[in-house]
Amino acid sequence: MKKAILFLSILFSFNHVFSQVTTVPTVPTATNEITITLNTTGTGLENYTGDIYAHTGVTYGGAQWQNVISDWGENDQPKLTQDTTNSNLYTLVITPNVYDFYGVATTETITELCFVFRSEDGSLQTSPNIFVKIYEEGLNIAFTSPTNYSVYNLNDNITISAEASINADLELFVEGTSIKTSANTKNISSTYNLSSTGNHILKATANTSSENKETEISVYVKTSTQNITKPSNANYGVTINNDNSVTFLLKAPNKNDVFLIGDFSDWQLNAAYQMHKDGEDFWITIPGLDIDTEYAYQYFIDYSIKVADPYSEKILDPWTDQYIKDGNYPNLKEYPTNLTEGYVSTFLINETPYTWNVADFTKPAQDNLIIYELHIRDFTESDSYNEALTKLDYLESLGINAIELMPINEFEGADSWGYNPALYFALDKAYGTKNNFKKFVDECHSRGIAVLADVVFNHSYGQSPLAQMYWNNADNKPAADNPWYNEDHNFIDNTSAHWGSDFNHESTYTVNFFNDVLSYWINEYKIDGFRFDFTKGFSNTQWSGTDNWASTYDAARISILKNYADHVWNEAPTNKPYVIFEHLSDNTEETELANYGIMLWGNLNHNYNQNTMGWTSDTDVSWMSYKERGWNTPNVVGYMESHDEERLMYKNLTYGNDSNNDYNVKNLNTALARQELAGMFFFTIPGPKMIWQFGELGYDISIDENGRVGRKPIHWDYENNANRKHIYSTWQTLIEFKKQQPVFNSTDFTLNVANLTKTITLKHSSMDVVLAGNFDVTEKPVTIQFTKTGTWYEYFTGEEKTITSTSESITLNPGEYKLYSTVKLADPRGGTSTDDSDNDGVVDTEDLCPNTMEGVTVNSTGCKIFSLAYNNFTIETVGETCDGENNGQLLISAIEPLNYTAILDGTNYTFSNSTTIEGLSPGTYNLCITVEGETYEQCYSITIEAAATISGKSSVQSGRMSVIIDEGTAPYNVTINGVSIFETSSKTFDFNILEGDTIEISSKNDCEGKIYESINHSNLATVYPNPNKGLFEIVIPESDSQVKVEILNIYGQLIKKLNTKISAGKININIENLPKSLYIANVYANSRYTFKIIKN
Repeated sequence: MKKAILFLSILFSFNHVFSQVTTVPTVPTATNEITITLNTTGTGLENYTGDIYAHTGVTYGGAQWQNVISDWGENDQPKLTQDTTNSNLYTLVITPNVYDFYGVATTETITELCFVFRSEDGSLQTSPNIFVKIYEEGLNIAFTSPTNYSVYNLNDNITISAEASINADLELFVEGTSIKTSANTKNISSTYNLSSTGNHILKATANTSSENKETEISVYVKTSTQNITKPSNANYGVTINNDNSVTFLLKAPNKNDVFLIGDFSDWQLNAAYQMHKDGEDFWITIPGLDIDTEYAYQYFIDYSIKVADPYSEKILDPWTDQYIKDGNYPNLKEYPTNLTEGYVSTFLINETPYTWNVADFTKPAQDNLIIYELHIRDFTESDSYNEALTKLDYLESLGINAIELMPINEFEGADSWGYNPALYFALDKAYGTKNNFKKFVDECHSRGIAVLADVVFNHSYGQSPLAQMYWNNADNKPAADNPWYNEDHNFIDNTSAHWGSDFNHESTYTVNFFNDVLSYWINEYKIDGFRFDFTKGFSNTQWSGTDNWASTYDAARISILKNYADHVWNEAPTNKPYVIFEHLSDNTEETELANYGIMLWGNLNHNYNQNTMGWTSDTDVSWMSYKERGWNTPNVVGYMESHDEERLMYKNLTYGNDSNNDYNVKNLNTALARQELAGMFFFTIPGPKMIWQFGELGYDISIDENGRVGRKPIHWDYENNANRKHIYSTWQTLIEFKKQQPVFNSTDFTLNVANLTKTITLKHSSMDVVLAGNFDVTEKPVTIQFTKTGTWYEYFTGEEKTITSTSESITLNPGEYKLYSTVKLADPRGGTSTDDSDNDGVVDTEDLCPNTMEGVTVNSTGCKIFSLAYNNFTIETVGETCDGENNGQLLISAIEPLNYTAILDGTNYTFSNSTTIEGLSPGTYNLCITVEGETYEQCYSITIEAAATISGKSSVQSGRMSVIIDEGTAPYNVTINGVSIFETSSKTFDFNILEGDTIEISSKNDCEGKIYESINHSNLATVYPNPNKGLFEIVIPESDSQVKVEILNIYGQLIKKLNTKISAGKININIENLPKSLYIANVYANSRYTFKIIKN
């Protein structure tokens, strides 16, 4: 099984919690220091010698477990102190007061302290939760002896004592009669003789001049159990009699006294509900109950153990019922909080019956089963049978004819795989009601789909009443006298197989119990069969060392398993339920079981995944065949995936073979297509098959996402992905072939499936079929051994092939598959002139390509018209680097990898994903791309540019040169007076210059030339200041001369014009009368100078 359990199983003890914990003071309040004393006797910590820690919080505002000091699993604080004289006593001091210790605001009213005490490693603990009452300030009174619900023998003398929080007048009562008074004191005590059997109510009162308080407890005096023969019609659990009285029957070997407690007895011990004894059985019949009231009950055994009924059909769970999703279990009865502890059973006399629409379902043939393994939690958003029911059309269309549900009997927690069972007759409420489940089964049957239940009989966990009734608290394991369990696991040194407590299948008690379980599910829910979990654990043979997974032949185990199978088959001998074992032992044992008629899980996850990933090792899948195993009948339930195995697609995408750039398994669509190929060599091998939910859509979330058994994302959106849906369509076709065509269940078949290239040959009187496929990541030849010459029909392409030699080699692309038959096969999903099974617009009788992917354009025969996406090709050119080099390049890349030919001016270049054509001269070329085997051509006109020559524009202003490059290859290097100043890839840049500087600007390619500039006087004209307030001067690097000046606005309109003379190399300008703005100044001297003037 190899399963971890998501829900933490709660250990248990059976003494009442108040005997485990005492407090000082007896009447604790939130404002005082409190000493907690834990007595581990009778708990899971009894005789434990290590450190003990408290998992502790408080109750206020009606909510328990608030302000918890440390997280669950963090056993570091608070630590208890062990008593030096009594090793089972430990103390914890809550100091300085409850508010400060737990960090609670003093405005809150604390009503309880909450505790679970645990060993340092968390493996041992007290259970159930312990709650210590916190009293309000002021007068309070509490009993110090006896504890509530104590049990005594007739004529026992007991001490009755009570303590008040302050001095008061105290009084003790028994059955309303005063037995002791004491004035102005905190303590009162008296002895009392219990002279009558049954319940006794003890009361203590405390009175002051201003307050009166009282408290009551109950004690019980034993009554002898009567030996009376049980009714002949009584069944274990609850039997509703014709007069609506109810008989309860419990098997409890070596127990002395059992009481029925519940709603009808106010959860108190009551002699009227003491059960009679008949050998090892205890029973009682209760009349007069309301037939429309749901009652909760438990068995109270030997005055120390409260358990649910092992035969419960429904239980209430105080821990996890609150986590059931809204709507899944409407009107769930409330748990009797503070009245009892642990699971409680319920029953209703007048249950609403379910009317079955399919009374007699005929099961599909065993060798033709296609099982869909399904986990309700991870298959539906709501975790419900009702939602699963809405998906049955989807499953029916897929073609499956059986659903195997992961465990649905009551398991611990509300969020689990279910392999941590607690009760076996109770349907787990997390997924819905009894009638919800019956409707699901009924609807499956109406579609021809069988329903199998996954049952876990190897072990159960701590909340099982069968374990609780006989438990060794000191060693935290089943007691030696437990009729149903082994004390220890028989997998001696393999702790990985130590799940819960180990059932003893060599005990008649265990066998009888589980036979009752099997009969119940068949008759109550019309279950069609069972998958038995980890059947290797069904004997008491001791396993260790190299065989500690118990794989060796075990005659005792075989006998036990055959007996269970016989019991199941005898429930419906003419319509036998299915029996499937998860055994996974040596083939000698599996052969004997298979030949007996039992189906066995066949795990080929690793081998199929090696193939889908495209790796060459461990690729043989022949073990999928019952003939390869030497079995007489096809009883291998083969699977590529199960709940226990990694998902194929996850490993395809994570670890797939990516050595071929043109065909990469890690590519999503490539990986998905390989799942179709896997299906070709899975469904076509004769014998029953199983698929794990959503495998048909290529589910690619790892099994370890959110923890191995944790919730997984639900991807119904995968249906909308054409590539994922094509897996569904391909598997759907193969499943229908298997169900409809006898050749796919032939006993005359040959497998050649050891390597990445595989073939299967199937022969039958109706037709012969040959399959071929290539799991490699490169094109491979495959030799097919046809069974005869003549015409063969390839189903998926419509090809008719004339075979003249029975041995023929064909070449298959990576991931390609073929299905040849001697008879032309119609689409098994329809096949008539009114069907269009692949929704391509061509009816099945005219469709030569009957499995076209959704969304593909087809021709009149239903075959794909080859096309590529408009953006499939990317064409890039690289021009000549230097004049005369003739080294231009053409780069072509394709999104979809195919066998392409690029034709460039008559020259062919082949490629799959991309290619680069080099050595091209400048000029214009015609480029056409074709696809091998297709009438496809896409043409382009491309230009290879001639080599560039660097060129650009420059300007100088205020001692800086600005440059704009028009042509030339970056980066650009700037040299001044022979010294390299900087390099840049920008086409625009500037830098400082001086009069007389020589500037050189070069590109990456020397062959593109250089830009030269020399800086003279004309380059050095400047304006100062700029910006200005209207007065500025212009420095002109010319000798004195007359100049003309124009002032223009930003629109080019002339605003001012003047003639002036250069004096000392400059002219002065006044524009104070003009508004603030940007202006242009043109100066006409020997040269023309232009400036931007900013007035502000």
